[in-house]
This record gives sequence, C-alpha cells and structure tokens, in this order.
Amino acid sequence: MSAAEGLPRDGLVAVVKRDCPTCRLVEPVLAQLPGVLVFSQDDPEFPESVPNVRDDTDLDVSLALDIDTVPTLLRFSGGVEVERTVGWLRTAWEDLTGLPGLGPDLPEHRPGCGSRTGDPDLADELLVRTHGDRLRSRRVELSALEDEIEALFDRGWSDGLPVVPPTPARVLRMLAGTSRGPDEVVGVVPPNLAEVTVEKVAVNAVLAGCRPEYLPVVLAAVHAACTDEFNAHGLLATTWGAGPAIVVNGPVARSIGMNSGGNALGQGNRANLTIGRALQLVIRNVGGGRPGEVDRAALGQPGKVGFCFAEDERGSPWEPLSVSRGIAPDASAVTVFAAEGARGLADQISRTPESLARSLAAGLRGVAHPKLVTGFDATLVVCPEHARVFSQAGWSRATLEAALGEALLLQPAEIARGADGIEEGVPAQLATRPLPKFRPGGLMIVHAGGAAGMFSTVIGGWVGGPGGSQPVTTEVTAWT
Repeated sequence: MSAAEGLPRDGLVAVVKRDCPTCRLVEPVLAQLPGVLVFSQDDPEFPESVPNVRDDTDLDVSLALDIDTVPTLLRFSGGVEVERTVGWLRTAWEDLTGLPGLGPDLPEHRPGCGSRTGDPDLADELLVRTHGDRLRSRRVELSALEDEIEALFDRGWSDGLPVVPPTPARVLRMLAGTSRGPDEVVGVVPPNLAEVTVEKVAVNAVLAGCRPEYLPVVLAAVHAACTDEFNAHGLLATTWGAGPAIVVNGPVARSIGMNSGGNALGQGNRANLTIGRALQLVIRNVGGGRPGEVDRAALGQPGKVGFCFAEDERGSPWEPLSVSRGIAPDASAVTVFAAEGARGLADQISRTPESLARSLAAGLRGVAHPKLVTGFDATLVVCPEHARVFSQAGWSRATLEAALGEALLLQPAEIARGADGIEEGVPAQLATRPLPKFRPGGLMIVHAGGAAGMFSTVIGGWVGGPGGSQPVTTEVTAWT
C-alpha cells in the first residue's frame, strides 16, 4: 500500500516524533482531537495517549506529505489536503480543527522541530529512495572488504589519481546541477562511438570531484568535444602529446569560482581542475580512450589529466574569446581545443606593441618545430602586463592577430629542409615563397594570468583544420 493510500479521505492527520519537545507538549491536545490519525517518525508507540498511531519510522508518509517540521497538523477533505499548520500555535490549531479551547494549560505558541526527513544522516538514503528510479547506469556492488578507492583503480575507471566513488546519492546530487533529463544524449564519444547521456556525464563529474554547479560547463564541453569538427578520435589516436583543453567565458566562470588570474593554468582551483578532468574521464570511461590503447601518445603531457581555465574578461583589453568566435556578449560559453603542454614566454623589456608582437611571434614559431608551417594550431595566452602594452597602444585583438601573422610569415631559406643543417622542414618544391606559420584561424588569443609578471604562455595544439582538430565553441546555457 502506498503512503497516499494510508491517508484518510476526510479528517485530521498529525505527523510527530518523540524526540521533539513540542510534539510531547501537544500530546494532550492530540488526544482531544476526534479521529485524528497520527504518524510517528521515530517511535510507533508515541504518543501513548492517542489511540490511532501509525509507524512512520521509514518516513514514507512524511516524504509523501513533504513534511519539514514536526508537529505538522493537516486537514483532508475528499482525499485532498486542504490546510496545514506547523509547530504549536493555539489559534492556528483551533482554526484548522474548528475546536475552541484547545490546550488551555499550554503556552500560546511553541516552534516545532526539524522533521527526520531533513536529518543529514538520512539525506543520501532518502534521496536515493525518492529519486533513485531516475538512474539507469549499471550498479556495481562492492564487497564489505573492498576499499572503494582501490576498487575504482582496479576496475580501470581512474586516470591514475584517486577518484570520488559515484554512489547513487552523489550522482543524483550532481544531476541537480542541470534541468536536462538524465537519459538525454549529450553526444557520441570516440573512439568507441558510445552514446553518452547526461547521467553518464554526471557519473564522471562525480569521479572527477566536480560540484553540481559545474555540471552545465562539463556537459557543454563534452558536447563540443564530441563534434566532428573537434575530432577527438584523431586527437586520441595521434602519437603527438596533445589532448582536449577548455576555455570558459561568461558569467558562469565567475559564479562557480573559476580561476582566470594568477596560476590560472596551474593547480589550486577546484572548478578549473575538475571540469577538465571530467571531460577526460568521459573520454576514457565512456569512449574507451585509454593510454596504451587508442590513446597512442608517445609522451603525452600533464594537461591530459585535465586542462581547463577561464578567460580574464574583466581585465582584458579585448572582447572575450567566445564573442570573437560568434557567441553573444554576456553569454556563458566553452571553447574546446587541442592542447599540448603550456610553455612560458618571457619578455620583460618590450614596451611597444610592435616589439612585443614580434617577441611573442618568435616564441610561437617553436610550436611543433620552428621549421614546420600551416599544420599545427596554437593558443597564445597573453598575460595582463603584456596585454597592457597592447591596450595602451589601442591595439585590438584583430590588430594583434594581423601583426603576429605578419611576423610569422616565414622565409623559404629559413624553413626549407636542410636549412641550418636541419633535415626537418618544408620540402624544397613547397619552400618557394614565404609561408605562414599557422593556417587562417589556427591561432587563438586568450587573456589570463596574474597581475604581475611579463610572462605569457604558448599552448601548442595539433594538426588544425578539416583534416585535424578545430576549436569548437558552444554556449553553456543550453545545459543548465
């Protein structure tokens, strides 16, 4: 019999617990109410003076009635709740019951106590009981002697670091971060081309250590990484060391506390690190992209555990990266791009934009190899002190891009095979004219970093364009 079936069509219902002083206080009043049906949350024999007491220690009725305070007195008519009052207030009880003179010896008012349905010790159990049917993922039972953390290592669900066990309660709490249904498909994850649902992403977000408010960003990143344009399969299968990285723009970066300032590309910020890690775990655990298998990187790099940071929009002299890529201003967005390890680029002397642009171009020239052109993409993270040089000169993002492009138009004598005694380089039949280091659109510029230090950063990429991996930018709003 369901909890609702145990309730009267007409009459009074009270929900109490012995552990509540106010519930004990009103016991004489409950005994005066004709036909009242009492549900006791912690002791089926309380209150002793009331003849019609039901055991609700499993809290089924309390959950069905959405009780958050005891005592709660309710009146039903025609099988529908029509009125309720919480705690003890004589006038409220008299109005609800239609009986005057209740509890003449009691104080006029006493507040109630918290319902056992709000007990922190029961939160996980009740969450799974009330919402567990939303989950479709396979349940894995561990023996009493198994260590949870070691069991996850043993089953291959970790990236080499400890992960958070994705219990049903944790996954349900993670799913509260989005209004999307658990069974909605986010994308098809290579290399196994397995459909990944919102629930599966939530499971991996739990493993990664995310908070529920991060989930829309993770969902947007997974969606972007599953596109043909991004080509995650190719990025996995290459022996080059790049992996997916994420730049976050818009209000969501601030609301979830992402780091776009000092050490933005490093450790210490939970949102940055766990969002990037969640994407990588989805690729590993859902798509099957494991090192030594489809992931064929010869060396790899630490960012393949997870690489995510926010752009410093407030301090930037330029429009946000997302806006430059077609997203509306003030919209939250992620840009997923192929990234190798970050490499610092120091210039503490240049004070003119022309000098600094050529200096940054010199650093960018080393991406993949100083003599290779048009193949590999890159991202330039411009620090605030360098950005200030461009800002004071009135340089826009487009102006800087043009200056970098001009400085990175490389001469045949520099890049031809055999030049400088280096066999690597552009074949002689192609090295007949100046060639650009990067394909059109192959260099992204992002603003981030601490306020002090004239150190920008080059993040090399992978083969760009239709034959490789292209950055993909998508809004976060659709996944909230």
